[in-house]
Amino acid sequence: MTGYDPDSVKCVVWDLDGTLWDDIAVETPTDELPTPRPEMIAAIDALAARGVLSSIASRSAPTVLDRLAGRPEVRERFLAPQVSWQDKSESLRRIAKDLGIAVEALVLVDDSPYERAEVEALLPGVRTLAPEDVPALLAAFEGREVTPESRERVRRYRTEETRRAEGERFSGSREEFLRWCDMRLTIGAAAPDEIPRALELAARTHRLNSSGLTPDRLRELAASEGHALYTARMADRFGSYGVIGTALVDRTDPAAWSVPLLALSCRVAGRGAAAAFLFRLMRRARESGADTFRVTLRPTDANLEMRILLRQAGLRRADDTPGAAPAITPDAAVLVRSLRGDGDLPEPPPYLHVTEQDHREDAEA
Repeated sequence: MTGYDPDSVKCVVWDLDGTLWDDIAVETPTDELPTPRPEMIAAIDALAARGVLSSIASRSAPTVLDRLAGRPEVRERFLAPQVSWQDKSESLRRIAKDLGIAVEALVLVDDSPYERAEVEALLPGVRTLAPEDVPALLAAFEGREVTPESRERVRRYRTEETRRAEGERFSGSREEFLRWCDMRLTIGAAAPDEIPRALELAARTHRLNSSGLTPDRLRELAASEGHALYTARMADRFGSYGVIGTALVDRTDPAAWSVPLLALSCRVAGRGAAAAFLFRLMRRARESGADTFRVTLRPTDANLEMRILLRQAGLRRADDTPGAAPAITPDAAVLVRSLRGDGDLPEPPPYLHVTEQDHREDAEA
């Protein structure tokens, strides 16, 4: 794992036969599954404690997954498992889709050189490891700060599985389902205990990240005069998502709010939270007296959703933007829209209840 950024790893996908356990499950004389290797279970738990999910991709009979359900102490460690005779690369695509993360955020652990080569050929952005490489994988996470959201990530993804199952059973439209979920978004100035999570969002988000601002640079700018860090929390009838968004606002020019970073968790993609956060920031800027709103954008292959959102919000690239915050990287642009006039700002989706407060004392673990 030398030179590998652990912030890019959101889920480790484990093979079963020869990796999680020694034997071949379909060749056991009874329905009893092989006993998992203790060191692999320990590694899965250590990763979960650092906010890294685990899943399964095994080329075996689907009945193995049914048998695994009879071992809840093992099964509960894995999200979106795939057990079938399909190619490993296809299993990884399905896992990424079910979890709502980029396939490049997966790491495959597999004892078979052939399976690793198949994934490397068809999914070149996915890192593959042999079982003996797992200690090095764990070592890559040593010394990294663990936020409350990280420790709760596996539980929250399990809650997301419940949401998805309820959505599949729901008989109405998608918007009716989202309204039924009773989603609530709370936006305000970041509390001190939310700052580590804001830094984590800057490092780990890609789909809904405007500029790729590094955590160190975010910390530096947030502490400088005229800058404010905002966060967004979300909850619904199923439970709390925790802090799902952050925005750094440069208010050194009273006539313009500049946002060097807007970043949201991919867990809330498709729920309107990103739009609601952005639109309320724009409204707050206008209420504070600003007549211009600017966002720094560094286009990447991953952040198409963010680019579409900014365009839908009326932000356009300007060749000349006096007083704008400087581009964070040479390939970044500043997008601008006017805040003049009343009633022309976009509104959050009607199914999402949004509240604002500057000092929140209800920080959740």
